[in-house]
Amino acid sequence: MTKPLPTLFAALLLLLMAVLSGGAARRESITVDEVAHVGAGVSYLQRLDLRMNPEHPPLAKVLAAVPLVLRGVHTDYSNISWLFSGHGFGNMLGEWSWGHAVALRWNDPYSTLAWARLPMLLLTLVLGVFVYRYAAELGGPWGGLLCLAAYVTTPAFLVFGPLILTDIAVALFSLLTLWSFASLWRVTNRRTMILFGLSLGAAFLSKFSAGLLLFCFLAYLLYLRFAPLPGMPVEKAELRAWRRLRVRYLGKGIFVAAVTVYVVYFILSWNQPTDSLDFLGHGAAALLLRRLLLPPFLYLRGLLFFALLSSRPTFILGHYYPHGEWFYFPILFLLKSTLAFLLMLLLAIPVAWTAKRKLQAPLIASEMQFHWRAIWIFLGVFVAACMLSRLTISIRHFIIPIELLILLLAPLPRALQRLQENRWRVARLVMAAYAVLALCSLVAAIRAYPYYLPFLSSLSFGRPGYALVNDSNLDWNQALPAANEFVQQHGLSHVLVDEYGFIDVTVYIPQAQFWNCQTPAPADARHWAIVSASMLEDGHNCVWLLNFPHEALAGGSMYAFQLPTVIPAVGDPAGPPPESAWHQFGGIPMGKSDTRLVFLNIALDPQQLQPTMDDLKARMQAQQQKH
Repeated sequence: MTKPLPTLFAALLLLLMAVLSGGAARRESITVDEVAHVGAGVSYLQRLDLRMNPEHPPLAKVLAAVPLVLRGVHTDYSNISWLFSGHGFGNMLGEWSWGHAVALRWNDPYSTLAWARLPMLLLTLVLGVFVYRYAAELGGPWGGLLCLAAYVTTPAFLVFGPLILTDIAVALFSLLTLWSFASLWRVTNRRTMILFGLSLGAAFLSKFSAGLLLFCFLAYLLYLRFAPLPGMPVEKAELRAWRRLRVRYLGKGIFVAAVTVYVVYFILSWNQPTDSLDFLGHGAAALLLRRLLLPPFLYLRGLLFFALLSSRPTFILGHYYPHGEWFYFPILFLLKSTLAFLLMLLLAIPVAWTAKRKLQAPLIASEMQFHWRAIWIFLGVFVAACMLSRLTISIRHFIIPIELLILLLAPLPRALQRLQENRWRVARLVMAAYAVLALCSLVAAIRAYPYYLPFLSSLSFGRPGYALVNDSNLDWNQALPAANEFVQQHGLSHVLVDEYGFIDVTVYIPQAQFWNCQTPAPADARHWAIVSASMLEDGHNCVWLLNFPHEALAGGSMYAFQLPTVIPAVGDPAGPPPESAWHQFGGIPMGKSDTRLVFLNIALDPQQLQPTMDDLKARMQAQQQKH
């Protein structure tokens, strides 16, 4: 068939992704991290001040804020949440109060979220374009189409793509960095170096974990030293000169990336006070120096915050762990991927082995060997980093390995075509199998619409999500509109809501009352309670509710429970747990306090920011003294 046909199919696949992913996002409430990201991005553009949400670089938040600022989003920079966030660690607390006001109180929450998510959806589609393009360069147009079919039907991309997060942005720019980096070894010139530097800079501006790319470069250099590729000089002196030229251009590209990061931080922090560097003095020269040093200070401080927050308790397959475990992401990848995609990867192993044994010519063209090796090496580094990480709470943190695994499928159609020409009898059957698997992926994606966040593959064997996974693998507070539909359908005038987040839930459910399912009151009897699935075993310990009539909402993200006429006693097998068995939201130790109330109180009343900060400092000091 001619080349335009797979290109047409590719366009249709991207259109389908836009409909599925964008349509699902339109039905979702604001998720946990989006609360901070929306307000922060708006303030970056309106005030050129980076005080909010310093634990993440600004690029994704700025892109999301562009349509909001152009439409005239309303903000109040005299509000205490803004003023409080200008010093110390106040921004780590104030960002939630500020973001809540910008996204949910000062502006219409529905239109604000829709416009902010639009650039992120476009970014997701752009990533799909490059997945298709690069896969086609590796394995031809049908290889590109196979990879694109896997990409547009992967639940992780469908659900997190439109959300105002850093994950899709870093996946896109890391892929562009990989490709331009590999191109730098094949075509070493100024243009390729600049493309590489700008891509790397954009990755650094998307997520602090992009620093892993530097380890990828080092691993690649070591690989080429011990396992040369075709096209590299053989004679030692020529090879040494060849390496030195490319390493020099690599250094120049990293310098371009550093300058890019500096310029963006310099512009976006133009109006930000330099009080954090007041130890440098207060004279004219000192003030100039403080302004010049503020961008690298802000970036390094954000990197420090990121490191400090990179250890969290986790939950997988019904078990709790104090921090990340090596097996978390492999298990999660199996649970959160379509069975068809997993079979594609599995079937690729015998196909690749057979092709290597039977075919004389390599499947990857010589000019693409540097790119093919880069995919394998970058995949190895990122998978190793994920498995060693102490922060294992979401499949979105495994996005980059997933996109690289998808690209490994690119050579398969060409391999099967050559094997068929080489009279491998089952080649045509395997071709048909891949076509069926691609179609099954499409069917699975359409059937799961619009509930991609709680998606679990058939490898869950029918077990409910709350017994297997946690956090944004199941519910991230996005299902409140579905909960409101339930309230409207049942004509409820009052409903108890235990959400996986800390926003004013009445924005989405006017009849809602904040509730903690671990501490029900006698007056709660007979009422309906809507509880996040992430609160049943992980965020809270509320499996006792399963003894009463209940209904899954939003694909299992939340559950509606009809409470009994009498609430069972604490410690009763069918009743709420004793205090010693309580679980805390996010694994944050807050004693008898509900962690969510800390953030909810400051969101509803910014005057509580300073008292809350004082209380948190006192708790930290007490904890240090205890240890």
